[in-house]
Amino acid sequence: MNSTTNLPLWAYPLLFAAGFGAGLVDSIAGGGGIISLPVLLNLGIPPQLALGTNKFQSSFGSVAASWHYVRRGLVGLRACRLGILLTLAGALLGAYAVQHVSSHVLEKIIPVLLAATVIYLVFQPQIGLEDRPARLATNFFYTIFGLGLGFYDGFFGPGTGSFWAIAFVLLCGYNLTRATAHTKVMNATSNLASLALFAAAGLVHLGAGLAMAAGQVLGARLGAGLVVRRGSRFVRPAFLVMAALTIVRLLWVNLAGRP
Repeated sequence: MNSTTNLPLWAYPLLFAAGFGAGLVDSIAGGGGIISLPVLLNLGIPPQLALGTNKFQSSFGSVAASWHYVRRGLVGLRACRLGILLTLAGALLGAYAVQHVSSHVLEKIIPVLLAATVIYLVFQPQIGLEDRPARLATNFFYTIFGLGLGFYDGFFGPGTGSFWAIAFVLLCGYNLTRATAHTKVMNATSNLASLALFAAAGLVHLGAGLAMAAGQVLGARLGAGLVVRRGSRFVRPAFLVMAALTIVRLLWVNLAGRP
């Protein structure tokens, strides 16, 4: 852990609020990093330390939301254990690879893929509202997407939740409520795998991470409760909005060079 970057006292309530907001939206539709990472960077925390701290705090939120979804019966951990194991392996490989390979190509491609996802869902308004027959066998699905999206989350990250959710909807036939619940379990897995490598390298600001983690847990618990109570018709517009905002942020980073 690392706490060498000193922060003023007023930054900690801000970090708590950012963690709460990130946990809330992330547990509903993904994309919480849009809130949390810029806050860390704009407080003057160096980029690698900010990335590690962001993984630290987001891990608390994703685990809290996952636990709530499991308790409410939306996810069976035994049924998706292969996905958890392969996502863990993919995320570790991705987190290792990012230290040796440039992510510039992904920065250009991912906004296009996310835009295609948003457009598809806008013009298919019934997709994700109800369960449908699966198009892929479960083990084959987890082999492809566990390794692939686990690697992507460890390597780059933005939009991972959106890609998991649309994959669960289109290929497993889940409604968006179930897809969101399963997505959060996979996100928690890849977050924890990446965090292990960041922590081993001393790239976590413990003070900032704990302040945001406290907000994350509260926000994630509230957001997961809303998903369970409101269902897919609530998740769908939130998912579309957060995917669109992720596109905007990635384009902003690419074109303006801003965090």
